[in-house]
Amino acid sequence: MAQDQFTPGIVAGRIESQALSEGFADLHPPLDAHEALVAADRCYFCHDAPCVTACPTDIDIPLFIRQIATGTPDAAAKTILTQNIMGGMCARVCPTETLCEEACVREVAEGKPVLIGQLQRYATDHLQEQGTHPFTRAAPTGKRVAVVGAGPAGLACAHRLAMLGHDVTVHDARPKPGGLNEYGIAAYKTPDGFAQAEVDWLLQIGGIEIHSASALGRDVTLEALRSEFDAVFLGMGLGGVNALGAEGEDRAGVGDAVSFIAELRQASDLANLPVGRDVVVIGGGMTAVDAAVQAKLLGALNVTLVYRRGRERMNASRFEQDLAASKGVRIVTHAVPKAVIGNGAVREIEFDYVDDAMQPTGETLRLAADQVFKAIGQTLEGDGLPELERGKIKVDATGATSLPGVWAGGDCALGGDDLTVTAVAEGRDAAMAIHSALMR
Repeated sequence: MAQDQFTPGIVAGRIESQALSEGFADLHPPLDAHEALVAADRCYFCHDAPCVTACPTDIDIPLFIRQIATGTPDAAAKTILTQNIMGGMCARVCPTETLCEEACVREVAEGKPVLIGQLQRYATDHLQEQGTHPFTRAAPTGKRVAVVGAGPAGLACAHRLAMLGHDVTVHDARPKPGGLNEYGIAAYKTPDGFAQAEVDWLLQIGGIEIHSASALGRDVTLEALRSEFDAVFLGMGLGGVNALGAEGEDRAGVGDAVSFIAELRQASDLANLPVGRDVVVIGGGMTAVDAAVQAKLLGALNVTLVYRRGRERMNASRFEQDLAASKGVRIVTHAVPKAVIGNGAVREIEFDYVDDAMQPTGETLRLAADQVFKAIGQTLEGDGLPELERGKIKVDATGATSLPGVWAGGDCALGGDDLTVTAVAEGRDAAMAIHSALMR
């Protein structure tokens, strides 16, 4: 959010460069070769491993860990990437503590799981650093597929289709491909330009053409894509932001967390990025935590994350909640915004405390605020889309929509849990369904 005459409290340079560099350094420094071998040695290589069942992309986790343990990390990477072509990003941003690592037998027995996420990163990084791509395209099929959205779902779909021999054209509304991996994830989770490096590596498969700054509805229509291509995959995510429903939410200083994170991710110098002194983030998911932690790292004096339910109901994992608290973010629960107070710009925000049934208790809370970020969910935008249900595109088990020849996946489609790894799985599976339909 840019500073203007109505938001004097939102300024740049609240913290010195050294502290910025330290705060935004890699959240989980990578394992070295010895550390990877030690971590891999803890795996029991279970038959019918529960960690595989817990992985949305069904990676053969015991196999890739065994491959690391036997000194073949590139083979391990191919095992991972065969199921999840964005395994490098997922190793960084997946809530492994509530997925594969929570199901790990070591976690159940000892409270200390095998470091599956960090081992996955070790293997995929090792392969990508070689600059080679482990997959090759099949013979050309002569079929053309349009993909809308260059995020995890769209790129996973495009890669699998290209690998199967189809020609793929990707349209994305943003200036750069990557979707939320590039624009919507905390910078300390994916430092050093990893998101774009992974996209560049993925495109080495060939057969994928990306049209950036090309938005559905503005620059291209679904009707035109359906007439020009043999199939269409929709993976454009969610472009709108839910309103607070609180009086005065249009005051200066009130913005959405997604835009804040995107601006931060694209900033060439974080020292020039303005942030408030008293920041309030409203929401309970990963985006809310990412916004709150990064506001604190930029030098905000007081950052409060406010959620309408209890901590056990937050979509952000316990690890993310604890990370926020460790960085000095205050977490307030069972409170809903009532009014944004100020003369032109926000100065305070008032909340009603609510019980578990979301009924007001009669108590209120006022927080000083010169910057407020909404992180209460996003909405699907667009005209001429397939049938919707509960605000998202209705799909069947293969990702097929109500329109013949059109599939969808990722955040814009009904189902899933708004995770990068789930979006990848949906894009991959839709690609297989599209391939089957085209080759029938």
